[in-house]
Amino acid sequence: MYDPRKTSGASHPLWVHGTSGDSIGLGGPIADKVDVIVIGAGISGLSTAYHLVQSGCSVLVIDQGRIARGETARSTAHVCTALDDRYQLLERLHGTDGAKLAAESHGQAIASIEAIIAREGIECDFERLDGYLFAGDPHDKSHREEIQHELTAARRAGLEVDAVEDPPLAFEAGTALRFRWQAQLDPYRYALGLARAVEAKGGQFLLDARVVKVDEESPIKVHVESGRTFESDFVVVATNTPIVDKFAMHTKQAAYRSYVVAFSIEPGAIQRALYWDTASPYHYVRLARSHEHGEVLVVGGEDHKVGQSSEPEQAWVRLEAWTRAHFPAAGRVVERWSGQVWEPMDSLAFIGRNPGSGPNVLISTGDSGNGITHGALAGLMLSDRVAGKANRYADLYNPARKMTQAHAAAGLLRENLNVAVAYGGHFTSAIDRRVAPHPLEPGEGMIARRGFARLALYRDELGIEHACTAVCTHLGGPLHWNAAERSWDCPCHGARFDPMGRVITGPATKDLEKVQLDETPLTPAPVLSTPAAEPPAAAVIAEAAANR
Repeated sequence: MYDPRKTSGASHPLWVHGTSGDSIGLGGPIADKVDVIVIGAGISGLSTAYHLVQSGCSVLVIDQGRIARGETARSTAHVCTALDDRYQLLERLHGTDGAKLAAESHGQAIASIEAIIAREGIECDFERLDGYLFAGDPHDKSHREEIQHELTAARRAGLEVDAVEDPPLAFEAGTALRFRWQAQLDPYRYALGLARAVEAKGGQFLLDARVVKVDEESPIKVHVESGRTFESDFVVVATNTPIVDKFAMHTKQAAYRSYVVAFSIEPGAIQRALYWDTASPYHYVRLARSHEHGEVLVVGGEDHKVGQSSEPEQAWVRLEAWTRAHFPAAGRVVERWSGQVWEPMDSLAFIGRNPGSGPNVLISTGDSGNGITHGALAGLMLSDRVAGKANRYADLYNPARKMTQAHAAAGLLRENLNVAVAYGGHFTSAIDRRVAPHPLEPGEGMIARRGFARLALYRDELGIEHACTAVCTHLGGPLHWNAAERSWDCPCHGARFDPMGRVITGPATKDLEKVQLDETPLTPAPVLSTPAAEPPAAAVIAEAAANR
């Protein structure tokens, strides 16, 4: 049965309730040829489609799911010029002028969101407010120095930021930076508003339709799984990570899972603002309003590379422990979820022509934890590209830019060595399924072997056993079971599949191959190489409370 809250995982983001977007895309026959095809109905694709229809282009938006049910719905929607990777790093990687352009472009993106909301009357709890960057450990000299260096770099980039000795926090934080004129919103409601505006202006939607191939010769041909083909002069690939190439972009960025816990909280208990720390893994905090739960404290962080955590559920445990230690006003947990973040090696998004493709194949990827702002920026930049207009940010975000800086080159080498190690999972991450003593419970999955073949085994809620090849259909990475989101995750390039083997996150475009099970009992096999087990939930929370 269709779950109206279904997104790209088993957990439920705070924002998605009911079926308010289900009427979009039911507007009649779809043209075989349009000016621009946009693949992906998330923030980047919808922002681009909106600006294109505003300029008079005919647009078709194609998505394998429904409006904004991918990573957009899983965002916490910190809409910021205060970037995750810090201006002191951007100066090192892109120079002082590049850092200034980064600040300016993100400010323009926020202004465009604000203008669209006003123009289209979108109700999405958009709010301008301050943001505070504080030391993860105010007693650690390196954290204090990072705060000071960021103040200097952010001011050089042209941002309105000042040091405050008494940030509105209920714990000792030391000197914090206050970034003025940041923003937040409800990402799902904003995306639905964009989609409705696109449709009202003549844009068309083809939903629940997976793109399986893009022929890039003019006119561009986009093939969907049903067998139908559409033509266009331009195609915009806004699928979180591009599905139109095998290698180019996937060596320049890495996929991470980021975790979120939402708590009930009394109105006024915490000052309305955005909060970020310098810890590693870092934390990000905001308040939100929920029609189900009232005022909610939304806390995120505990990132790790996709497919490279043995117990991903423990990230939620650690987030809850950290929150209760730092925000004692937090009440009961009302939701928890995770989302996928793409980290570019040089800390800025990739927006423009896809390297190795023709001039009219455009991409947006590498959101680096600032997906809503980057998505809005992509809409501005890619619509300019289609219109043949120069854009002052095009070189900074050029997907074909070289990673020649020492820091970026080192990151490129480190992440791609990590990928090489991850491929070793073919040999070390499963045991013959007959040797383990306990059967799978309903809703559980495991990786096992049958001879030299790796199997992705899953027992559904009815107790029926299913098996697929445990090899990613993108570039053959060894899949791992994600118990938090009930998905098969690739540690190499971030592709993800649902328990039955269907693609839910690119760059893969093909489902896993089904495997017929033999009569051998289905039993879980221990993983040979796993990180050290995290402490139990009760122990983590108790320790945090003791250190409060």
